[in-house]
Amino acid sequence: MKTVEHLIEKFVPENYNIFLDINRKTKTFSGNVAINGEALDNNVSFHQKDLSIQSILLDNEPVLFSEDHDNETLHVELPFTGIMTLVIEFSGKITDNMTGIYPSYYTVDGKEKEVISTQFESHFAREAFPCIDEPQAKASFDLSIKFDQEADEIVLSNMPEINVDLRQETGLWTFDTTPRMSSYLLAFALGDLHGITAKTKNGTEVGVFATKAHPTSSLEFSLDIALRVIDFYEDYFGVKYPIPQSYNIALPDFSSGAMENWGLITYREIYLLVDENSTVHSRQQVALVVAHELAHQWFGNLVTMKWWDDLWLNESFANMMEYVSVDAIEPSWKIFEDFQTGGLQLALKRDATDGVQSVHVDVNHPDEINTLFDPAIVYAKGSRLMHMLRRWIGDKDFAKGLGIYFEKHQYSNSIGSDLWNALSESSGKDVADFMDAWLEQPGYPVLTAKVEDNQLILSQEQFFIGDNNKQDRIWPIPLNSSWKGLPETLTEKTMVIPNFDQLRATNEGPLRFNTENTAHYITDYQGQLLGLLVESIDSLDNVSLLQMIQERRLLAESGKILYADLVDLIAKFTGQKSYMVASAIQQVIAGLERFVEEETEEELSFKRLTSSIFEEDYRLLGFDQTENESDEEELVRQITLNQLISNGNVEVVEKAKAIFEKYESHISDIPAAIRRYVLLNQVKYYEDDSIIDLYFDTYVKTNNNNIRLDLAYALSRTHSESTLRRILASLKDKSIVKPQDLAMWYNYLLTQSFTQEKLWQWAREDWDWIKAALGGDMSFDRFVIYPANHFRTQERLEEYKTFFQPKLDDMAISRNISMGINEISARVSLIETEKESVKRALANY
Repeated sequence: MKTVEHLIEKFVPENYNIFLDINRKTKTFSGNVAINGEALDNNVSFHQKDLSIQSILLDNEPVLFSEDHDNETLHVELPFTGIMTLVIEFSGKITDNMTGIYPSYYTVDGKEKEVISTQFESHFAREAFPCIDEPQAKASFDLSIKFDQEADEIVLSNMPEINVDLRQETGLWTFDTTPRMSSYLLAFALGDLHGITAKTKNGTEVGVFATKAHPTSSLEFSLDIALRVIDFYEDYFGVKYPIPQSYNIALPDFSSGAMENWGLITYREIYLLVDENSTVHSRQQVALVVAHELAHQWFGNLVTMKWWDDLWLNESFANMMEYVSVDAIEPSWKIFEDFQTGGLQLALKRDATDGVQSVHVDVNHPDEINTLFDPAIVYAKGSRLMHMLRRWIGDKDFAKGLGIYFEKHQYSNSIGSDLWNALSESSGKDVADFMDAWLEQPGYPVLTAKVEDNQLILSQEQFFIGDNNKQDRIWPIPLNSSWKGLPETLTEKTMVIPNFDQLRATNEGPLRFNTENTAHYITDYQGQLLGLLVESIDSLDNVSLLQMIQERRLLAESGKILYADLVDLIAKFTGQKSYMVASAIQQVIAGLERFVEEETEEELSFKRLTSSIFEEDYRLLGFDQTENESDEEELVRQITLNQLISNGNVEVVEKAKAIFEKYESHISDIPAAIRRYVLLNQVKYYEDDSIIDLYFDTYVKTNNNNIRLDLAYALSRTHSESTLRRILASLKDKSIVKPQDLAMWYNYLLTQSFTQEKLWQWAREDWDWIKAALGGDMSFDRFVIYPANHFRTQERLEEYKTFFQPKLDDMAISRNISMGINEISARVSLIETEKESVKRALANY
């Protein structure tokens, strides 16, 4: 196993005084850094990547140094140890890789412009200046910047600007000293930016900034969310926001969703900007991402993981708090439904594949770090575990424990056990004992519940989809039962509870486990317990209905029940539906679709069934938003239109065409809530060259990334060879498709058989280009993950193996390759085994 030396063991930094001179025309920068700290050895090292080092001075005297580019380090020989200040002169290049210092490109009034900004997480500060680029190496930072400034251009950084009068004379932007923080949290952005600001109750200046391609009105929504979320966190954590400013900036090019730089959070534009013509989903996503990044200002920035193996400490916590905070400030949104239908589904599917990582995982080398940013595990599963823990100890003790944790570890580093100790202190419960099995073990259990001889028998085993090596793992499962008289937790393999008839007589409704769906397991109800549950469908709440459909689908994926059984289950839901139920049914439909061949009798049956499920929703909701419509109605309408257009419902197809024709000269103005489906409908049923030209022209000219998403989704449904050739040519043209959006296009185009073949061929032939463009990017591993999500034939499985197995030594993608093979193998096997029974079940419709 490749490992890396921790440089803090030989040099402990205290302060970096950094000067950068940035030249956008030549795409270069130069500068110097004075590093004050303590040398513990005569031979010390600093991280640097692709920098040119001109000199290193100690007390104005040069010292010997050598550059080790293979290990991204700079080795320095010192005449003595102890407290000292080293001054390093360096220069570097600005590249388009979206790491280190990089440009973002955009257009205003037909003029091409750019913003220069930074992305230093996970280990890219070393691309901007020599440093100890490790999370434990906390120090303060003084930053000064000079650049080829034009009128109205500004610089933003983590802290407020100081020495403004001097800057007006010299052009040197200087920022106040940061608190002690990790190198990956330093940030700046410069260019023709504008923004709006306001102050929280406690006086923190909050700002939202963007390029002038966007009106300031598009910043108002996220500013309002940020102000209210900070006020909520200050009350909840019992700790004031730690620094004077909380700025948020939208960048035209950004590799991930957002980055929590302390005091200057950077975002992909789609996660910060909200136009008047926006969807419920896009507004809620912006609120969640802003709340997530603001949670990091405490959990991640004020207190930071000691090393990357505790990344989950940052991300799982922030992913949980985004829902807690948004629910507190906007309870009418019912935001936990978003988690139940989104992240939770990801976690349950991915965590059932053998070979998946645990939430806490050893990290030996920084190249492995990107593989940890797995949205299904570190974010969604980790978040669900934190929700489970919060419910187990109670919200009041949870919040109290966080206050203890922040007080004890602020401006320093921590490990997972530090958080458990604080929560144990507040709750009086052994949190470490409860959580360790969930964090250290991959996967999750299935709880089997059945009645035999008047005894309720509960048992647990690890739940798998596909081939697996059983490990006999055991978890402490919070039963969270709907009935009284049952234990709180199942800690052994099997539990037998006598006198079931008596239990049933003293309780109402069907027996359910994991109420509210907060704990990380699923339940396999058998025999009469399943019968009682299905009989009660009409009286179950929406979370319970979603949970039942979700769990039956997963059990079918694993082969524990017949996939064909799901056909009759979803056929019961022909009436008006909640968003959660509609979403759960949509997941089942997507699963059943894999068994259905195009242009066959079973496809006709499948379309009749799925149309019948949503026809009542369409009758009630149609296309047009009503005056007092709820957010939920908009979300159900979107699922309904997607299903009925896919099925070719004549009334819906013709109505969508009429809406398109009304807006044909200005398609960006189609109401955002239905825009995707109107655009999709036109490609699917009325595609011609003029429509494709219009879509591409709009895609290139718009600065609205939500419109780009809708256009990409619609274009990916093409059945034209010429359109597909045009799309494939555009993927490598940055003036059309930004590198940040490549993975999105890739995913959309893999979903349908017509485009999948050519796209998969493109990916294999141009793999070196993809790796060069995105190899350091957090989206790179999606080019391994997405084919595994969609491939369903033996032929594709063999192609996947042939192409990816030789790449198993690449640490950035090796785990995902192994899991991808398992995932496709499981799907191929399931389809082969169950295809005929699904076909028979569909024949009834």
